[in-house]
Parts: sequence; C-alpha cells; structure tokens
Amino acid sequence: MRLNVNPTRMELSRLKKRLKTASRGHKLLKDKQDELMKRFIDLVRKNNELRLSVEDKLTSSLKEFTMAKAVMSTEMFEEALIMPTEKIELDITRKNIMSVNVPVMKFVRESKEGASIYPYGFAQTSGELDGAIKKLNDILPNLLELAEVEKACQLMADEIEKTRRRVNALEYVMIPQLEETIKYITMKLDENERGNLTRLMKVKTMINK
Repeated sequence: MRLNVNPTRMELSRLKKRLKTASRGHKLLKDKQDELMKRFIDLVRKNNELRLSVEDKLTSSLKEFTMAKAVMSTEMFEEALIMPTEKIELDITRKNIMSVNVPVMKFVRESKEGASIYPYGFAQTSGELDGAIKKLNDILPNLLELAEVEKACQLMADEIEKTRRRVNALEYVMIPQLEETIKYITMKLDENERGNLTRLMKVKTMINK
C-alpha cells in the first residue's frame, strides 16, 4: 500500500531521504534486538542456575528448622527467634544495559558491634537451629542476586518485545510503503517526461513543416 502523496520531484526527494533514515533506523534497531537477545539468554541461564542453587540451599535450611522444632518445645523455639540481633534494609540503585534500567540491590545491615547472627544463647537451643540460621544467613546474598536477575530478565524481555514491534513496523509497513510510493512517483515522473518529449517532438515537426 503506497502513501497518498503528490507525484512530484520534491516529494520523491523527500521520500528517498525518509527511506534512507528508516533503513538506517531499522538496521540499528535490528542490531539492538540481536544484542538484547544475547544478553537476555545469558541472564536466563544465570537465573536458572541461581534458582536451582537457592532452592537447594533453602530446602536444606528448612529441613534443619524442622528438625530443630522437633527437638525443642514450641515456646522455646519461638522465644529463641523473637528478638533478632540485626536490622536489614534493602538499597536499590539502577544500571543501564542496552537502554534498559535494571535494578542493582544490596543489603544494608544494622547491628550492634560484635553482635552474633544467633539471637539467643546456646544453652537452651539445638545445634540444628544454629545450622538452619547459619544457612539462611549465608543464602541471603544469593536470594538478593536471584531477585535482581529475575527483575532484569523481565525488563529485558519487555524491551525486546518493544524493539521487535518497532523493527517489524519498519520492515513490514513503513519501508515497503516508502519503496512502493517512490516506485510509483518515479513511474509517474517518467510518464510525464515521455509525454513532454512526445509533445516537444510534435511541436518541432509542426515548426519544420
């Protein structure tokens, strides 16, 4: 489907410039799409590896919590965990990957100097509870990294989809329209040129006679 424009040389020149710009934009967007896909695939692989690792560690920690609860009274178990020794906040900044602002997360820990990760004395608790808390403490950075990577995957997927739509709009709509319109105007101008030439030849013939 061609554009509804007047078949003039000025219009032809303008459309050729638009086609050149559209073709350059299409190439840049296609390159961006390809690079985004590479980065996205790398992130998805990393996400899968992290998720498997985190799930494995969480399962191990929860088993120890279950064993600790089995050998301790409910009151003693709850009392041991009721007063945490540190406060953790989440600090989120951004970094740019291929025009996508992905989150960078880190924990900000607040605790008394020399405080232990265990919020209880060891006399009334089980070794399983110690192990469970140690494992949970060790897994926190992995959990944070997993959340960071999963959000980055989501944002990258959205950007890939937006870029794909732009590439398709240029490739299957705008560029074909411009090419067809340029072809039509060129044909019309050639017809006019031939018509003018024919008239000139007729005038010349009449003058010669």
